[in-house]
Amino acid sequence: MTRIRLAPVSIIALALLTVAAGTRAWSANPPTQRAKNVVLFLGDGTGLATWHAASVRATGDPQGLYVHRMPHFGLSDTSAASSWVADSAAGMTAIVTGQKTNNGVLSQGPEGKRGSADGRTLKTILEYAEEHGLSTGLVTNSGVTDATPAACYAHSNERDEWGKTFAQLLDPAFGDGVDVLIGTGYERLRKGCREIGLDIPSRLEKAGYLYVQDPALLATIPQDATRVVGIFEVAHQADFDLTAAVNVATRILSRNPKGFFLMVESNNHFSEADKSIEGAIRMDQIVHETADAFKETPTLILVTADHSYDLRMPRSKGRTKDIFESIEIGGSHTAEQVPVFAQGPAAEGISGFVRNTDLLHVMMKAYGWE
Repeated sequence: MTRIRLAPVSIIALALLTVAAGTRAWSANPPTQRAKNVVLFLGDGTGLATWHAASVRATGDPQGLYVHRMPHFGLSDTSAASSWVADSAAGMTAIVTGQKTNNGVLSQGPEGKRGSADGRTLKTILEYAEEHGLSTGLVTNSGVTDATPAACYAHSNERDEWGKTFAQLLDPAFGDGVDVLIGTGYERLRKGCREIGLDIPSRLEKAGYLYVQDPALLATIPQDATRVVGIFEVAHQADFDLTAAVNVATRILSRNPKGFFLMVESNNHFSEADKSIEGAIRMDQIVHETADAFKETPTLILVTADHSYDLRMPRSKGRTKDIFESIEIGGSHTAEQVPVFAQGPAAEGISGFVRNTDLLHVMMKAYGWE
């Protein structure tokens, strides 16, 4: 009887089997060009329906935005560890740590239970960047201690304890802390800090930050500033000048010859359809401007969302850009997969269906750390 020898299963075959089994396989090989910078744009609640409505409103074309021209695209799962529908704490934790957790928990493992039990500390992409000597920044039109930015630097089982979250900004678990933090939510943060006896101005000064309390003063920040915190109170998050804040942050961060990590959040899910859609349009413009500003520098740009939102356009009066009467908003987070747009080093890792936990690996690979 003739014996047939079976060749060992190849590495490529194993990788394909792994992907087929539902776990994305990541190559240990570095990208051909490493990123000096990574900019993560997070459109809070900005799912496919919001991007579609924004494109129609802005351009009259369902695929007319800058993000639609970015060369790499995928659809990302947004689930939390114990729920199909994620909040911003769990959604952002998955993106920046590569591990899922429970709703309400900031960058702690899934054994953490909201408000009652801590999970293990999960290191974030911002904290990896800190350890590698890069400059780091967070810009948001939401509160600077709200879940999306907080998941980048804080480790807590309760997202709503803003004072305790801010205290972690000043006493970082890794590195020397965020270099640039600009956003809103001053009054709520001040109340939370007062409850734990923390004075914001004096503690920021002690930590070496230039503290800015008036958005108009962003333009006056000295050219040699390296650590800046701006916390403002605005009538509506949609009114915050996110463009000006991003310009200040990139100017400061890009002075580091080693590079930087920047997360930019645009909260685009409101009860008012016009504010949600106009927010996504402005976000697209900021992505475009940032991509142009760093086109000569190897920079990975990722655009995604922490979760989707119940915005729909179920009817329309013809092919018109005047769509606001056609929009319905249910007012809740939803479980649908969200788009991921990417360009720059390691952006090829975004293709087809991905998981929210995959995005950490794309960013790490771009830097050459994985």
